[in-house]
Amino acid sequence: MSAPSQASQTLGSEWSGLSPHLIAKFYELQRQESNGPWLAVPDGVTVVAPLTESNLEATLNWQSPFENSGPESNMPALMAMLQSGAIQPVIDAMGLAAKVGAEKVGAAGANPLIESVRSQAMAAARGLEGRTGITRLNSMQVFAGMPPIKFQITALFRAWKDPAKEVEAPFNQLMAWALPEKLSELGPILSRAADYAAGGSASIVDVLAPSKAPSKIAMTYKGRTYAPLVIESIGQPISSPIDSDGRYVELLVPMTLCTLTALDRADWKRMGGG
Repeated sequence: MSAPSQASQTLGSEWSGLSPHLIAKFYELQRQESNGPWLAVPDGVTVVAPLTESNLEATLNWQSPFENSGPESNMPALMAMLQSGAIQPVIDAMGLAAKVGAEKVGAAGANPLIESVRSQAMAAARGLEGRTGITRLNSMQVFAGMPPIKFQITALFRAWKDPAKEVEAPFNQLMAWALPEKLSELGPILSRAADYAAGGSASIVDVLAPSKAPSKIAMTYKGRTYAPLVIESIGQPISSPIDSDGRYVELLVPMTLCTLTALDRADWKRMGGG
């Protein structure tokens, strides 16, 4: 990952005396080939600002695919009664009802059989009390992927001399990187395809994807360079203080930056985390 050139224009506030490690640098990236490395735009713009808040969040998706395979999921009420011992009064009541019913119909010889079944059911219920169907297999976690890494940051811009140059210009540059580079005025894809088939000026690229996506950027902070990133969200607190001309003299800009893809160990090491 190349750093911005010395000839690049720098936008930001004056922070004399502050350690350069505490000032974040944002600059635009490009690549010449589809699978080539991401490089800083030659003689591009660099936005600098200290971060009042910054947090990196990596969400790793681990799942238990077998956790619903036990009897607790298929027979939750019955297993709860067996594990807690609440099933024993039910077995007693069922055995008593069967005994009374047999006596009413005069099947006295069935009483020993009923008592045997009841005692076996009671023994089985006592054996299941305090037991569970969870095992190491059905509780095993498997890695099911990960989304890109996100950065929640807040950049500070404040003016000492010129609010237009120190506050509004760097914010406008960040907003320009966050927004699409160009949205096409062309009609729906069917009309563009018809124009292309009729020999119009539109190319096949313009037919399929006529607009241009937002820029990819890099962030250098505390000796580490995170790239390529996209600006997933950006805010402008419009209640911020202004000068007599209505220009902002201070802005705390919240942003959510996101890596272009998920990262592996080699990517993390390349960014300075090795």
